[in-house]
Amino acid sequence: MAHIIVDQALCTRCNICATVCPSGIIDSADKDNFPQVQETSVSSCLNCGHCEAFCPSHALLLDLRPDEKVPLPTGAGNISPEDMEFYLKKRRSVRHFTKEPVPREKILEVLDIARYAASGTNGQPVQWLVVHDPAKVRKIAELTIEWMRTLLNTPHPMSGYVPMLISAWEQGNDIICRDAPHLLFAHIPEGNPIAPVDAIIALTHFDIAAPAFGIGTCWAGFVAAAAMFYEPLQKELGLPAGRKCAYSMMFGHPQYKIYGIPRRNPLDVTWQ
Repeated sequence: MAHIIVDQALCTRCNICATVCPSGIIDSADKDNFPQVQETSVSSCLNCGHCEAFCPSHALLLDLRPDEKVPLPTGAGNISPEDMEFYLKKRRSVRHFTKEPVPREKILEVLDIARYAASGTNGQPVQWLVVHDPAKVRKIAELTIEWMRTLLNTPHPMSGYVPMLISAWEQGNDIICRDAPHLLFAHIPEGNPIAPVDAIIALTHFDIAAPAFGIGTCWAGFVAAAAMFYEPLQKELGLPAGRKCAYSMMFGHPQYKIYGIPRRNPLDVTWQ
């Protein structure tokens, strides 16, 4: 666990760092002392970086890979409410992709954003598997159809639904991955009760950030379900021992542009 480094020439003893610390382990400054974390409390540090991020005088540094610290330029990341509104309302589930692959470097840029997603106690349990080869994406779609065949004439909730999907597949329509060139899997430790939610939050970050990079996404629910229950697909993915697929997402360059915003159900809010 990390300590905090205080630049005494910059620290104003405002004690914001102590106030925002989720673990409450930073001792407040006074006229004789600067903020500090006692050795007995260091193990309770979440390495969340709140103390550093909220320091108005840039006096505090979390001693966690300090050489990787990136300065936040003035005004960086400020988005007008109107721009944010239209950016998020424009977001579409893309089901038609070009064959042009998304460069690995661009995928890593988006994933680098997604790693800043919130996670319970800053556990950061989410790791990623990117299936970049379209032929492997096709293989995963085939295995998903194989899994669906095992559901025929069973009590499974999808039993009555899968014949239509299998029929469409047999007619040459990829209703599983929509001919997307790439798949993204978020995988998590087995037995971690909060990690599934952490994974959805991280995937949502990818989903929201992707359009800014010219990438279209669609949540791959059929693949995710098969990956959770079908051993041949699990073997194909080859996740490390002790980890499991939380969910998956197809992505690639959108074939079509977006020119409008569709309607949604009216806002339903209860105040208490």
